[in-house]
Amino acid sequence: MGLLDGKVAIVTGAGNGVGRGEAVLLAEHGARVVVNDLGGSVSGEGADKTAAEQVVDVIKGRGGEAVANYDDVSDFKGAKNIIDTAIESFGKLDVLVNNAGILRDKMIFSMAEEDFDAVISVHLKGTWNTMHHASVYWRAESKGGRQPSASIINTVSSAGLQGQAAQSNYGAAKAGIGAMTIIASLELANYGVRANCIGPGGFTRMVGQVMKDIEIKPPEEYTEFDPMNPGNSAPAVAWLASDESKPTSGQVLRMVGNSLCVYTPWQMGEMFHSADKAGNPTQWNPLAVGDVLNKYVFKTVNPGIAQQQK
Repeated sequence: MGLLDGKVAIVTGAGNGVGRGEAVLLAEHGARVVVNDLGGSVSGEGADKTAAEQVVDVIKGRGGEAVANYDDVSDFKGAKNIIDTAIESFGKLDVLVNNAGILRDKMIFSMAEEDFDAVISVHLKGTWNTMHHASVYWRAESKGGRQPSASIINTVSSAGLQGQAAQSNYGAAKAGIGAMTIIASLELANYGVRANCIGPGGFTRMVGQVMKDIEIKPPEEYTEFDPMNPGNSAPAVAWLASDESKPTSGQVLRMVGNSLCVYTPWQMGEMFHSADKAGNPTQWNPLAVGDVLNKYVFKTVNPGIAQQQK
């Protein structure tokens, strides 16, 4: 018995790197997989069916079941067709893995509006598009007396959760995906749907744009452990996709190399209150705000700022 026997999964952006590793591993654990990839460049230009078809061939060559889909996740109707492909090909949908993305790195003062819009459209809107259509399907199943045991797994990045220069578009999209996933976990719980995030890493085409001398190869071609194998995050996706992960929802995991951790969401720090000498609540004085923050909160200089000031 495989961990995902009987499950039907969609993996967007599955033609290369992280998504490819996820699709192949989900199939190895018994899932029937829709391999979605537009086949465009890293920056989002063009289209090529070869990427998705090659992954389907790998899965079938290993005894699994898969079909290719070439729709653009950023297109609302195209995203619906991705969901429909799973239902029409395999009769249902249990798992949605959103991994499709593009990269257009520039500093804020150099970034063109179209570069910001394109990245947000694929990452953030594309993730919302597929989640919307999948949730419509799962809600209807639940109301029809066929309560799903479904899982959404969205891809985030440290660029959004921790910050990265030259990636205001990409980072904003990834941070937004994290928040959107937590909200979806609340909205869809009654319909049998879990929603979580995975933060992967490794030598992908996106990384290759920056590090020109690295070798980019498919995850299944790594014959021994390599911390930069983009397929290293796939085991977390397989577990989140399975019923073994119940009732885990609204979580953001990071799996890079052989490391695994859970991101702690935004939390409020120590609370301070403004009051007069008699202890009555008062509105804050701007200088008092600075006094409190400098004395109790900003006790050390931000190392990034300190470096810039040298």
